[in-house]
Formats: sequence, structure tokens, C-alpha cells
Amino acid sequence: MSLPEPLWITEADVACLVDMADAIAALEHGFRELAAGRAETMTKTHLLWDGSSTLNALGAVFPSLGVAGTKTWTNAAAKSAPLVTMWDSRDGSLLAIIEASLLGQLRTGASAGLATRWLADRRADDFALIGAGKQALMQLAAVAAVRDLRRVRVWSRDFARASAFAVEAGRELGLRVEPVASVEAAVKDAPIVTVVTRATRPVLFGAMLARGAHVNAMGAVSPERQEFEPALLARCATVMTDSVPQVRQLSSEFIEHFGDNQAAWRKVLTYAEVAKAGAVRPAGADLTLAKPMGVGLADLSMGIEIRRRAQEQGLGRRFPQPTKAKPRLLRAKV
Repeated sequence: MSLPEPLWITEADVACLVDMADAIAALEHGFRELAAGRAETMTKTHLLWDGSSTLNALGAVFPSLGVAGTKTWTNAAAKSAPLVTMWDSRDGSLLAIIEASLLGQLRTGASAGLATRWLADRRADDFALIGAGKQALMQLAAVAAVRDLRRVRVWSRDFARASAFAVEAGRELGLRVEPVASVEAAVKDAPIVTVVTRATRPVLFGAMLARGAHVNAMGAVSPERQEFEPALLARCATVMTDSVPQVRQLSSEFIEHFGDNQAAWRKVLTYAEVAKAGAVRPAGADLTLAKPMGVGLADLSMGIEIRRRAQEQGLGRRFPQPTKAKPRLLRAKV
């Protein structure tokens, strides 16, 4: 019996097939499957060369769905072309290759959206966004997908950039966004805060945050960066990440606060653990904080939904299954 032809799914296809609400739903399903023991995720690995270039790989498997997959990419010369590759977990045949820049942007936003859905006050309608860079619009879209926002404030080190972002967000999302001149002004009394910057020293401090706030810490995913004051973690009733091994290795805020205290590290919950416990904000919580690092399960959850929709809607380009060839053992005679 011949195997079905796999699909090559382009960035344009992805843009047609899913939006932020779809991405959040896919991630929620994936983490609930992980919590139920019906999926497994692979810790990210990477190789460094030339001081700053990296080769990266992460992955996951959903045996109940018959799908295994990886996301692989390089970062070199400020360029990247990530791909999600999916196989049938039962027979190893190739299912799809998905161009994954947009997929990754949606997944990153959805990680904050899902954390906000689970941990922010259900009545929260005031949002502070710290950072107005390339990830900011996705972060705003993610929070707007799970809460009806009455007020949005944005801060950037460059006020002109914050102002330009406010115009763009109004055009793209139909939200009124107010640029402000300081982090303090942005987060004052805000029940939802997302910090997504390239800062190497903290810009967000615990004393700035109102009791009852939820924080999405999205930008500092390598040890040389730090966005929030590590002591802020002491106020948190729930601290959640998608990968404890990755946050222990790569988040300087967590490393500085928890150090070698193994008992304290056990209080850091995963998305799967929070999902299994009911995914609700603890009553009377002072602060909650989510620090997603990016895991293969999230990317593959997105990939599975994108492939399903591509099949239904006839998108993607089919190509032949790879076939084995007999090796050439001797040099060909001339």
C-alpha cells in the first residue's frame, strides 16, 4: 500500500489557516494532552558557533494522534528560516513540512494568551505592555483574544516607537492604545502586564505592581538578559513555565532567585501541571507570573492543527514521500 504524499505548507498558507484564537486553543489542547500523559515533549537543544550563531532543535510526540515532530532552525547573521517537520509516529512516514516563522510568532503570543486565560483575574480589562518591538503586536493580540480590554498602555525606551506601535495596534486590532513615558505609568494598577523586551537589566520591579496582577515575562529567554527584578518572584502565588529544565538553564531571573534551593524550584509549575490542577488563579493571590521558554509540544500542537486545516481546505503543496536508494559502494568507472 502506498503512503499518502506529505504536504509542504508555506507561511502564506499558515496565515490563511489559523489566527491567534486558534493558536491559543491548539496550545491549550496540547498542554492538557501532556497533563493526561498522552503526549511528551523534548527539551530544547542548541549548538553555538561564531560567538552568536546557533542551531536549535526541539520536538514532541502525540502517540494518541500518531504524530511526532520537530522544529529546527538556525540563527545566523540575524536571519532564520525555521521548519516544523511532522512524521507518522506509527510507521515513520513523512506527514508535512511547515514553514514556521509565523507559526513560532503565533505560538509565542499564544503562550502568553493561555497563561492570561488561566491566571489573570477574569474581570481584568486593563493591560500594560512593556516593550514595543517585533513581538509586541502578537502579545497584545494574545491578551485581547482572552480578555475584553478596556484600556491598553504601552511603554518603550523610545517613546516615538511606542507611539507608532499605538497607531499600528489601533489599525490592526481596533484597540485604543496609550503610549506612556515610564514603566511605572504603564503598570500602575494594571491587572495584566506583559514584558517583552531585549533588556539586560530589570525594567520591571515588584514595587510597581498592584496586588492581584498577573505578569507574562516573555522576552528574556537567554542568560544574558533580564527583564524583571528576580525578587518579584517571592510575591507570586503561582509561577508557571512550559519547561522547568529550560528555565533553570536559561532564565537569569529564575536562576538568581531560586539558586540551588531544590525545594523552592519544586514550586515552579509547568503549564501541564497547572492544566491538570484546574487552570485557575489561586484565591487571594498577590501576583502570578508565567515564563514560557518555548517547547516542542507547543510548536507541534500548532503544526497538527495547521496540517488538519490544510488537508480540509486543500492548501499546501503535495510532494513524493522520500524513498530509499541503494548505496554506491564503489567509485564509478570512467
